[in-house]
Amino acid sequence: MLPFGITFARLIQGIARSWDNPYFRATLMLAFLILLSGTLFYRSVEGWGWIDAIYFCVMTAATIGFGDLVPTTPASKVFTVFYAITSVGVFVALVTQITTALIRLPTDKEPRDVDITDD
Repeated sequence: MLPFGITFARLIQGIARSWDNPYFRATLMLAFLILLSGTLFYRSVEGWGWIDAIYFCVMTAATIGFGDLVPTTPASKVFTVFYAITSVGVFVALVTQITTALIRLPTDKEPRDVDITDD
């Protein structure tokens, strides 16, 4: 459980560091809208519950795809093709921005840990 907690804390740290970047906020909003639209679509067309619909959307966007839920109607299959292409790209961009914020070197705007004592 400790490794999960550390990873989750790093995720929150990455989001906090990225928040000032307007591109990050736009990508985060786009990811949210993609998840919302997919969830609403699968809930109405496939008749899945809220949890199943969001679960399928996240598994598709994250390219995990366990295969426990599958679209059954032709409309859902076509939607899933476009949903997967779109959502994977947006989620890769989002994860890239968070990762970049976590590994970037300090800039002139950020304080540095420098020892300025005279020897």
